Amino acid sequence: MNRPAQKKNNKKYIFITGGVASSLGKGLAAASLACLLERRGIKINMLKMDPYINVDPGTMSPTQHGEVFVTDDGAETDLDLGHYERFTSLTLSRKSNFTTGQVYLQVIENEREGKYLGKTVQVVPHITNEIKRRILVAAKDCDLLLGEIGGTVGDIESQPYLEAIRQFAADVGPENVLYIHLVLLPYINAAGELKTKPAQHSVKELRSLGLFPDVIICRSDREIEPSIYEKLSLFCNLPKENVFSSIDMDSIYKVPMNFHRQGIDEKITELLGMWTGRPDIRDVEKVVHNIEHPLREVRIGIVGKYTELIESYKSLDEALHHGAIFNQLKLVPLYIDAEELEKDTDSPSWDALRSAQGILVPGGFGERGTEGKIKAIEYARTKKVPYFGICLGMQLAMIEFARHVANVKDANSEEFSSKGSHVIHYMAGQSEGGSKGGTMRLGAYACHLEKGTLAHKVYGSNEISERHRHRLEVNNKFIEELKNKGMVISGVNKEMNLVEVIELEDHPHFIGCQYHPEFKSKPFSPHPLFSTFISASDKNQVQK
Repeated sequence: MNRPAQKKNNKKYIFITGGVASSLGKGLAAASLACLLERRGIKINMLKMDPYINVDPGTMSPTQHGEVFVTDDGAETDLDLGHYERFTSLTLSRKSNFTTGQVYLQVIENEREGKYLGKTVQVVPHITNEIKRRILVAAKDCDLLLGEIGGTVGDIESQPYLEAIRQFAADVGPENVLYIHLVLLPYINAAGELKTKPAQHSVKELRSLGLFPDVIICRSDREIEPSIYEKLSLFCNLPKENVFSSIDMDSIYKVPMNFHRQGIDEKITELLGMWTGRPDIRDVEKVVHNIEHPLREVRIGIVGKYTELIESYKSLDEALHHGAIFNQLKLVPLYIDAEELEKDTDSPSWDALRSAQGILVPGGFGERGTEGKIKAIEYARTKKVPYFGICLGMQLAMIEFARHVANVKDANSEEFSSKGSHVIHYMAGQSEGGSKGGTMRLGAYACHLEKGTLAHKVYGSNEISERHRHRLEVNNKFIEELKNKGMVISGVNKEMNLVEVIELEDHPHFIGCQYHPEFKSKPFSPHPLFSTFISASDKNQVQK
């Protein structure tokens, strides 16, 4: 489809929808496109529109919805924002993600305040207008906004969003809007071929709603024959040159290069009339090279309770891969069930722990599995295995040290028990009462690092800023007691006098942080805590 040349200062919009099935990787596709378009010199921004009615993603179970991603401004958002930040230079905010729950809540509040002057409040125009308003807010400081609509075309929850982006093209001019539809091409073993009929029906559904895809991306587990592109072009009424593939890859960081080789970024800029030079993708190529040519493997034991679902620790898993890629190593993650560590030391979980070159205890909530995590930390401390504790992983490291080194036998966290010596406790304003989403320290906070410490060496800076998501803090009453026995408090928030980073004096690499560094790691720029932890684990010759 030919489009008029770009008008001066016209803002551009890309809307990405999914069809046939959920979990096709719309977020990864959107992030990969953004990766290429940004490297063409375009000032981009990204937006995830979630059709579920929950107001706060922070209250949703990570085993059902995946992890909660936290932005600098303290928003708890969908995990796709993690992909957006990892693949681009963006630092996103609460404006970059909204849910149906938030939209309806705002419209109801407007109605109660009389802003609709007594009119009947309806999905069209009131809900769709609120969706469009939020799209415009997200696009304020960019030249091109990529907006992803969650769910699948045909879902009743998605319909207000599809209607809103249909109207949006009329509002800003159709020449400034591009619709990309990601569809599944299932392979039927009995027939021995990929089938396009589900994709055709998905496009038909879109067209019945007044949306006409400009680009189709075909999701498949194998290479796609040219005849498939021709068939989709014919039945979906768009040029064959506008149909692309997104096939399974052994690393998500190869997707941008796959798209670039097909010319999808060039086609998008052509359709939107945004003329640019070729993208500078040298950093993407280097990442792919290190993935394809690892020097050796590195085994990292990850001790948690959501071990049955990696999505619960998505950012953490990716940050570990970033550290491995940076060191030109292949990460072998060993997901270790903390509860099993509490039992027999001959269990498979103990075998995995002993084979790990480095041990990591991530963040989490609740008492379940904590004693197993403490046993893993004691093992890492006494056997001199590189250790990295994040949030709860730092708090449990302090409890383990207090119990077994500082002789505070009843050391505990107030989260788990009202009894004992609370090395970790609730602060005023962060009690366990109140709504689940409103009692945490969320978002970016400053941290001062002590010179001469491992943390200072890792960061190469005295002052840093990191993202938090937790309810409890270190009890300062126990700090001197722990320091006297060899614990180092290497990072503090001076404003609130809170412990942020701990280390051990007589250990090759033992570090814990109260914040979540995984939220700021990117494959092209890995977080230094992860790259140094992976490097230390690689050098660890204790475990064979």
